[in-house]
Amino acid sequence: MKSERTIQFGRWSQRGWILFSLLVVIPVGFYSKFYTGPAAHWVNNSLGGLFYEIFWCLLIAGLFPHLSPKWIAGSVCMATCGLEFLQLWHPPYLEAVRRTFIGQTILGTTFSLLDFPYYIAGSGAGYFLLRIIGKVR
Repeated sequence: MKSERTIQFGRWSQRGWILFSLLVVIPVGFYSKFYTGPAAHWVNNSLGGLFYEIFWCLLIAGLFPHLSPKWIAGSVCMATCGLEFLQLWHPPYLEAVRRTFIGQTILGTTFSLLDFPYYIAGSGAGYFLLRIIGKVR
């Protein structure tokens, strides 16, 4: 019985595994924004960055499967670090976008150097996840 499950999972395509991973990471990432238990401030404001990076790595890999995991993870990390620095800029049109939930989620609202380790760790996790998914044939 156990070998049948292994065979069935082995039949999933790379895009199938990416979609499955996204279906796990998206709710976990959103939950991290609304978590109210122990260490809630840390989970809401820092740990969520890890899931944010993984999400973008998976999404880009799903849309552009020919790109290498290393390129995807590096590009996602650089882009999100750029978005973090963009939080130092406060023109009215960006502030209007940041007042929305999606704007807060994608652009963020407050610059913090402490976010960078989570971006790096999340991109690294995304890289390793894509490497594992890439071995599925």
